[in-house]
Amino acid sequence: MKLSLSKVVGGCRLGTLTNLGRKENQSMEIPGCLLYTKMGSAPHLTHDTLQTVQNIPVVAQLSLSSLTDLHDVLADYKEGIGKFIGMPESLVYCSLHDPVSCSPAGYNTHKTVSIWGSGGRTELTASKFMAMQQAIRPDWFQCLSDGDTVAGEISKKRAKKSVDRSLSFLDECLHLQQKSPELQQSMMIGVIEGGNVLEERLRSARETAKRPVGGFLLDGFQGSTMAKETKLELLSFVTAELPAEKPRFIHGIGRPDEVMEYIERGVDIFESFFPYLVTERGCALTFNYDYHPNPKEAVLKENEQTDVEGKADETCNRPEEITSFEICLKEKRYQEDFGPLVKGCSCYCCQNHTRAYVHHLLMTKELLAGVLLMMHNFQHYFGFFCSVRNALKEDMVDQLKKSSSGSFSEA
Repeated sequence: MKLSLSKVVGGCRLGTLTNLGRKENQSMEIPGCLLYTKMGSAPHLTHDTLQTVQNIPVVAQLSLSSLTDLHDVLADYKEGIGKFIGMPESLVYCSLHDPVSCSPAGYNTHKTVSIWGSGGRTELTASKFMAMQQAIRPDWFQCLSDGDTVAGEISKKRAKKSVDRSLSFLDECLHLQQKSPELQQSMMIGVIEGGNVLEERLRSARETAKRPVGGFLLDGFQGSTMAKETKLELLSFVTAELPAEKPRFIHGIGRPDEVMEYIERGVDIFESFFPYLVTERGCALTFNYDYHPNPKEAVLKENEQTDVEGKADETCNRPEEITSFEICLKEKRYQEDFGPLVKGCSCYCCQNHTRAYVHHLLMTKELLAGVLLMMHNFQHYFGFFCSVRNALKEDMVDQLKKSSSGSFSEA
């Protein structure tokens, strides 16, 4: 894999990852995101319906926690997860945890890391972890690490312990990878830990950068227990310590406003679980990412947004997690709204169906509701990343943020 940076604006990095895959014939533009999947399948979608979505990421994300029960099957199969799930040409990234699921804290030790799947808790030693990766044969995989530092403020002692354990796991995993023919073409992603302690974060970054890893995962920034200002400050210091020629990943960051803030601080690759969460709420992504807006249309959209906010449907029990980037189609006021989810959207749902129809599907609990919403939300989200890259190319990141000022306002 080779990273070629074409532009660096402030902390934003624009470039292309080339020589990807076992045939080294694929590429990925950054900033970008991974395709979120459940055991290799996009949620709610079949392979055929997924193909109707535009700008699908070239790398699919699977979580090791969801694959633990398949270890023996994959070990006997001996051809890797890609062919097993019917996606032999797809690039696969294997993370430790599913970003949608919260893992209980307090179960990691100096020898094991715990993950939770459908069968409960699994304790992983470095050797067991690498045996599973050998059966999965991913193109990229997150190294085993002690990331149990998310739940609130932690002591310097605990932060130091997380870094020491993670570096020890990394060294052992790298040693085992050298001895595994099946993993010679797989790229290990080193994990940077340290909680909210700057000294330990920097030590983790510097020591991990000394190892022969293919990229870096900035772990522990997900959730809301750490103050936003602390996260952004840590991120700026840590990315400054990392070599420019290797990609930077981050987990658990999905809201578009947060994505923009992290891109501005040097992060390259994100997940795409956010569209799935929006779909599960019965919502559709509607935020604007057009940084060349028509002034007249902008006024109309602003008036429409004000009207929407002023007529909130009190009959709909709106979950607290609904963000300003989406609309809740379960609300009664959409039952006679015969417009598309987003005006001008080219997705299959917006081209063929209305808000009223999706509202009806949600109210009658039809499975098609999830299918249509997932198609729209994925395409809208992937389109956002395309717009970010184009804005970087044209030096119009500020215009992109301004055009989306209603959506990117402080929560």
